[in-house]
Amino acid sequence: MVSNAEVAKVLEEFATLLELTGADGFRVNAHHRAARGVEGLTQSLAALAEDKASLTAIDGIGPKLADKLVEIVRTGTLAELETLRVRVPAGLLDILRVPGLGPKSVKAMWDANITNTDALKRAIADGSLLKLPRMGEKAVAKIKDSLAFFDSSATRTHLGKAAAVAHTFVTAISALPGVARIQPAGSLRRGKETIGDIDILVAIADDTTDRDLATRIAARFCSLPGVIHVIAQGSGKSSVLYALEGGLGRWKPTPQVASTKSAELTASFGSQPAAPRQPSIQVDLRILPESSFGSALMYFTGSKEHNVRLRERSLAMGYTLNEWGLFPVSERTVKVSKKAGGFKAKLAPASGSTNKVAGDVIYADSPALPAPLLPPQDRGVKPLASASEEEVFAMLGLPWIPPEAREDRGELNEAGPWDLVTVADIRAELHAHTTASDGLLSILELAEEALRRGFHTIAVTDHSQSSSIAGGLKPDRLRAHIAAVREANSKINGITILAGSEVDILTDGSLDYDDKLLAELDVVVASPHAALSQDPAAATARLLRAISHPRVHIIGHPTGRLLLRRAGLSPDMPRLIAAAKEHDVALEINSHWMRLDLRDTHARAAILAGVKLAINCDDHERSDFDNLQFGVATARRAWATPADCINAWPAEKLHRWLQSKR
Repeated sequence: MVSNAEVAKVLEEFATLLELTGADGFRVNAHHRAARGVEGLTQSLAALAEDKASLTAIDGIGPKLADKLVEIVRTGTLAELETLRVRVPAGLLDILRVPGLGPKSVKAMWDANITNTDALKRAIADGSLLKLPRMGEKAVAKIKDSLAFFDSSATRTHLGKAAAVAHTFVTAISALPGVARIQPAGSLRRGKETIGDIDILVAIADDTTDRDLATRIAARFCSLPGVIHVIAQGSGKSSVLYALEGGLGRWKPTPQVASTKSAELTASFGSQPAAPRQPSIQVDLRILPESSFGSALMYFTGSKEHNVRLRERSLAMGYTLNEWGLFPVSERTVKVSKKAGGFKAKLAPASGSTNKVAGDVIYADSPALPAPLLPPQDRGVKPLASASEEEVFAMLGLPWIPPEAREDRGELNEAGPWDLVTVADIRAELHAHTTASDGLLSILELAEEALRRGFHTIAVTDHSQSSSIAGGLKPDRLRAHIAAVREANSKINGITILAGSEVDILTDGSLDYDDKLLAELDVVVASPHAALSQDPAAATARLLRAISHPRVHIIGHPTGRLLLRRAGLSPDMPRLIAAAKEHDVALEINSHWMRLDLRDTHARAAILAGVKLAINCDDHERSDFDNLQFGVATARRAWATPADCINAWPAEKLHRWLQSKR
C-alpha cells in the first residue's frame, strides 16, 4: 500500500518536472501545495481514495488533483509523470539539488544540452556556462563552489544536529562587542523535524560608530572551527559550509576534530577529492541594523506560505511588507527583471488604484534604477513598524504568532494570545532508562538529574523482556527493579520516583508482561520496537489492541520511525486517536531528535480530539534531558497548551490520573 509520504514524493517530483518543462506556474504551485497537504494528513490517503469527496475536502485538492491521487494510490505513480520522466533527462534533478540553482536556470542549462552534473562541470571549465542567461562570473563561481561540495552536503539534517550547529555560531558571535541581537531563523526557529540549511540573523546598533563591526562579525563567522568552506563573505551576508561528521558528538560540537577536517578539506578545495568529503550543512549569516531586526526575523523565519498570507493581508490594509519593515503602499509598484542588454522595470498602479500609468516600461543599463523605482527602504521611506515582530504583527491587527505555528495552517485566523507549552512548563519525565537495561545512570542518579532540572516526578521505565538487545528485564528482574525504585524513592526528597516499564507491543498487539505484573507498575509506556514494516491494517490493529489494554498509560513513539532512516509504522491515526480518547491513554511525543514521534500533524489531530499528550525524553544519559526542547517544539507546532500535556500537570493531578488505571 502506498503511504502518504510516497504520494507526496510523487506529487513533488511531478511539480518539479512540470516547472522544468515550462508549465504554467499556477499548475506547478497547485501540485506543490497538494504535496504539502498530503504529507500533513493524519488519515491514510489510501483509505480516503475510496471516496472522491473526502479527497476534495483536503486543502488544495480539486477534482482533477483528486483523480491524480487515486491514480497514485492505485498504481504508485502517474502516467503523466512517467511521460515527463522520459522527456526530462534524469540528471537535471541532480543539478536542481545544487545549492543556488532554481528551475529557470536549470531549464536554460537543459536548452544548452547541460543535462547532468558532469556536463555542468565541463561547461564551467570551458567557459560556456557564462553565455547562459543570469550566469555572470560571480554566479558561475558560486555554482563551482557548490558543486565541489555537492556530494557532501546533507539534503536534510536532524533538528537536534542543526540546533547544535546554530548554538556554536550564536555563542561565538554573540561574544563579539557591538552585537546587539542574534537569533537563528528559518525552519530551525520554527522547530521543523529536519532542516535544509541554517539562517542566523545578527543586529548591530543603528548608532554604532564602529564602521568595521560588520566586517569583523563576518570574519568571525567564516573562521569558526568546523567551517570547511566559505561560500561568500560580506558585510551584509555570508555563507559557509559547516562539517557535521566529526564536528558533532552526540550533541556538542568538538571543534578540535572539525578544525582538522577543515584544514584537510580547504587544502583540497577546487579539485575533485580522492575520497568522499565530510557531510556538511550550509549556514547563512545576515547582518542588519537593529531597527530592522523584527521585520527581518519575521521574513527569514517564514514559512514561505505564512509570509505570503502576511503580504496579502498587508496589501489589503494598504501596506507593503518586506524584510526591512512594514511600509505604506507607494503610488506605484515596480517589478524589475534582467533582460538582454539591461534591466527592465515595469510600473503598475498601486493596489486598488484605478489610475493608469503612462510609459509603464523603462529600461536601464544597470540595476541602479531611478529613485521612484527603488523599493521603499532605498527611497528613504520610514517603515511603520520594523524593530520587533510584535509591533509588525500589531500593525497588521494580529497577536504575536509563535514561530512554530507559522505554517499557513490557519494561524492568522486565531484571535490569540497564544498560550503554547514551553520547556519551563514540563515538570515530569515519564520515559527514562537506567543501568538496569540500556541506560547509563543509576536510579538515584537519574532522579537527581531530574530534580536538578526542576521536575517533581521521574518514572523509571526500563525495557521489557522482548527487547533483549537493550537488556530488557525478565519478570523476576523487573520485580526486583520495582523494589529498588521504591527504596530509592524513600531516600530522596523533592521528587517522586515512579516504578514503570517501557513494555514492548508485540506484533499481535499483546504486551510483553502479563496483567498481574503490569498492575504492579506505577507507569506503563507501551511502545512498538519490532516489525516496524507491518502493513497499515496490521499496524492499526496492533496498536489499537495495546491502547485498549486497561493497564496502559502511554503509547510510546507510536510509529517507531527514525527520521531520515526508516519510516516506521503507518497506522490509521484517526482510529488510534479515537481509541486513545475512549480509553484515556496519552500519546507520546518522543523528544529524541531521531524520533519526534508523534509528528506535529498527528499531535495536532490528537489535541483537536481531546487526547492527552506526553512529552518525554526517553532518557538514557544526562544529556538526553536536553532533547526536551525538540519535543516541546513539536508540541508547539501542534499548538499544544500546558493543559494538553500530562508532563506539565501539577504532581497531584498527574499522580491521580496515573493511579486511575490501577
